[in-house]
Amino acid sequence: MSVYRHILVALDGSADSKTALRHAVTLARDQNAKLTLTTVVPHTPTPVGPGVAPPPETDESHSEIIKEALAETPKDVGVTTRLEHGEIADTILKLVATEDYDLLVMGSHGHGRVHRALLGSVSERVLHKAAVPVLMLRSHCQA
Repeated sequence: MSVYRHILVALDGSADSKTALRHAVTLARDQNAKLTLTTVVPHTPTPVGPGVAPPPETDESHSEIIKEALAETPKDVGVTTRLEHGEIADTILKLVATEDYDLLVMGSHGHGRVHRALLGSVSERVLHKAAVPVLMLRSHCQA
């Protein structure tokens, strides 16, 4: 009997999220579960004025994260994708609270210590508030 039928995998392009994807694929195969790969484009102020570079986190950069994850997902695993917009932790929490997911898999760190110190840890917020079990993974290749 399968424990998990539908696994949400939160991706941000980090080494930890790539490790999370690999583990989620293994679980999906073992449990005959479906994966949903998601990434969240955070709301950022729109730059104005000539010569101002666009924010680094765009729909295009997050679509690339999904595209790379799909390329790493074997064809025998059922998979769907979601590109979401909003505050990252709140968006992930809303997905697991309102959709039919049995498990959330994500990396334990995304942007590094400075980002965490300034903005708080997405993974910690999600871990403590998620409506489903959360599996967090770390990559062995920490920068």
